[in-house]
Amino acid sequence: MARSVYSEITPEMEALANLCVKNGKIDPELYAKYDVKRGLRDINGNGVLTGLTDISEIRSSRMENGVKIPCEGQLFYRGYSIEDLVRSMPSDHSFGFEVTAYLLLFGELPNKEQLDGFIKQLSFYRTLPTNFVRDIIMKAPSGDMMNTLARSVLTMYSYDDTPDDISIPNVLRQCIQLIAIFPLLSVYGYQAYRHYHDGKSLYIHQPKPELTTAENILRILRSDKQFTPLEAKVLDIALMLHAEHGGGNNSTFTTHVVSSSGTDTYSAIAAALGSLKGPKHGGANIKVVRMFRDMKEQVKDWTNENEICDYLTRLLDKKAFDNAGLIYGMGHAVYSVSDPRARIMERFAEGLSKEKGREDEYGLYMRVARLAPQVIAEKRRIYKGVSANVDFYSGFIYSMLDLPMELYTPIFACARIAGWSAHRIEELINAGKIIRPAYKAIHPERAFPGMEGET
Repeated sequence: MARSVYSEITPEMEALANLCVKNGKIDPELYAKYDVKRGLRDINGNGVLTGLTDISEIRSSRMENGVKIPCEGQLFYRGYSIEDLVRSMPSDHSFGFEVTAYLLLFGELPNKEQLDGFIKQLSFYRTLPTNFVRDIIMKAPSGDMMNTLARSVLTMYSYDDTPDDISIPNVLRQCIQLIAIFPLLSVYGYQAYRHYHDGKSLYIHQPKPELTTAENILRILRSDKQFTPLEAKVLDIALMLHAEHGGGNNSTFTTHVVSSSGTDTYSAIAAALGSLKGPKHGGANIKVVRMFRDMKEQVKDWTNENEICDYLTRLLDKKAFDNAGLIYGMGHAVYSVSDPRARIMERFAEGLSKEKGREDEYGLYMRVARLAPQVIAEKRRIYKGVSANVDFYSGFIYSMLDLPMELYTPIFACARIAGWSAHRIEELINAGKIIRPAYKAIHPERAFPGMEGET
């Protein structure tokens, strides 16, 4: 009863909210008048240059005779192509994510001895403080696992003897520990939620030190702790692809902004988690899965391209699914011709769909990936090409792995914590000024009115 009172929106609150909207609305024409780069992007969607990084690079175009030409998207981690990195991993029992995390943190590929040592460090830290699950994760479980994850990260501050020490050795220690425990915080948070809210059986499995991060996620999530080699491999690849994506994506830029203030690691990472939670960022693949659920109900023949195009057109006309006018999973802020992560995901989605007996659904995804850009080009005026992005396939892959939708974004975070950590350390090493962009005030100055009762 008490919680409903706190959540209630009263008529008084509605009135105050209307006042906020009335006095908070800014004339859109003023953004053009003052040349404001909304979203730190220009009119063509290109990001405003705000910093330098040596961690990763995104390429979506090339210069020919002084002209910018769109090209197949490429992603580089510390100079290495993500496609080469994925291709170099063995076919089974791959520590691909661990290799990726080492590369992002230290700037070079590990040899066998270095990788073994790094894996041992992760295994050593892959444990939670005594009674942490009981006292923190089990108490007041949230309906959103990202909030549970953020709360747990902030609470880890209390278990750290030197939480505010931002020397590189200490921050590195904190970051490796967070990389190690993110899967535990995420999955245990989900187990607590499904037990207390859904009445399901509660089981807390311990990770095994010899298993990869991907294998341990599947092990501690499933009641029987079982998984196939292909399932573990595909999840490992997904973690590699989501580990990093440049300094300008919203959550990584948040990491830079918050780290530039000199705050502690737990506060910086919790802020990044808050950013990633947003449906425009880490929650996008959930929208894709839900859109396809609706599509599979509305489109009777999944092989009929005319029927598919009709549904896609209704999406853009705000007459289908959530009436937002969007085809989720299509288009990207940087990539136009293709998203390299999506190309890789597509290949592994095909193999997993065969193992899971979902080839028909995979076929539907492939038809939408091909037809959607055509429909968008016909219906919308666009400045650059549109193609399927990584979220288009990741949600489908997660569903085939039987991951609950509540964990889609936390799994993203389990990967991206490696990139956030690398960027936090880079920000602290280079110790620039606190990040403080400008906002122009547009309200005219006003004389303060006399108070009631003044003489």
